[in-house]
Parts: sequence; C-alpha cells; structure tokens
Amino acid sequence: NITTPVTTYHDHSESTAGVKLVAQLKKGVSIALVSDAGTPLIADPGYRLVNHALEEGIEVVPVPGPSAFVAAMSVAGLPSDKFTFYGFLPAKAKAREDFLANIVNETGTLVFYESPHRIVKTMAALEQVFGQERLMVVARELTKTFEQVVRKPIGEIRKQIDMGEIVIKGEFVLLLQGQQHIESKLEERKLLELLMAELPLSKAAEITSRLTGQGKNDLYKMALDIKKDILE
Repeated sequence: NITTPVTTYHDHSESTAGVKLVAQLKKGVSIALVSDAGTPLIADPGYRLVNHALEEGIEVVPVPGPSAFVAAMSVAGLPSDKFTFYGFLPAKAKAREDFLANIVNETGTLVFYESPHRIVKTMAALEQVFGQERLMVVARELTKTFEQVVRKPIGEIRKQIDMGEIVIKGEFVLLLQGQQHIESKLEERKLLELLMAELPLSKAAEITSRLTGQGKNDLYKMALDIKKDILE
C-alpha cells in the first residue's frame, strides 16, 4: 500500500529521467534512489544520477543495504584482505576471454557478477583461461529463499551447472581464488624476460612484483642482470 510516486531509472532512461529528477531536487523535493537487487550503485547506472546531483551542489546521503558481492565475500572462505570487484564481464566472447587473460595472474580474490543467460558461456571462458583446478565460489540468490553457495574447483562448478545441481536462476556472484605466490626464481625470471620484451625495465619489474608478490627493487636488479646477460 505504498503510494509514493516511483520513477524508473536505468540505462535507457537515465538521460531524460536524470534531468527531471535533479530538477525536482533543486526545487527542494526529497528523492530516494533504491534498488531491488541490493545496494544501489554497485554495478548499476545510479552513479550518473548521484554525479549529476553532486555537480548541482545537492547533498547525497548513503543508507547502507545488502550488497551481493560483500555478502558473498563473507561466506566464501577466500582471502578478503585483497580483492578486486570487476562487475559484469564483457558480453562478447573474444572480449571476455581477453579480459580474463589480462587478470589471470592477479594475486587477490577476483569477484564478478553474472546473469543466468550468460553463466554457462562465462564458466566455459573461466575454465579455458584459469584451468579446471582454480578454487571458485558461486553464490546465487543471496539472502533469499533459494540461496545457494558452492565452493569447488572451476571444473567441478561447471559440471554442477551443466547437471542442474547449481540452478541457473537469479543473479550470480562468482569469486575466484587469486593466483598463488610464484616462488620459483626461474618463473619470475621468465616472466620478467617476457615483459621486458614489451616494456621498460622499471615497468616490467613493477608488474612482475604485482603478479608474484616479490619486491620491486629485487626484481629490478634481476631485470638489470637479464639485460646484462643479453648484451654479453
């Protein structure tokens, strides 16, 4: 029986609706931005409305609500001291695979959103890029009646989806364990050599440090040794 007027705000209406809403705000009307899927502005277009309002000097006040990826992190049992939320992956297959290939060696937990109609293709891409053994958590319909959280290697998760044991309904949060520490100096050296072929030494050392967890200064010294060996 709530009779408060409601205005739809999404990707297709934000250009016109946003102008009208901000005009009402400037007249002194109070407006609440709400979402039917957790906290607003997490992977949705609401930030444009907030940005527009802020540019007009309008005060915006947060009211915390459930956020699917934060809820998923709390039950995943994966490291939460370092994680990256990527939102939805690219829709096109090539772009999706290229995106994943660029982050395959990230050491923090990787977090994605996915929709039911793309989950099968996304799982295939994840298995192709990350392999079958990378630990993964799939969280579906969190805090709702049919909540489901599964923690298994990518290959097993994909089989459970194919067999219907993980139901393809509702919104998905996908969490992947980050790349484990590369301890082998041989692997570090090989990675440095590959990056040095395309980047300046300092940049190659910086990226290798991020991927392996080793000190940048030590890696830079290694890069100098590699360059010296090549020149000799």
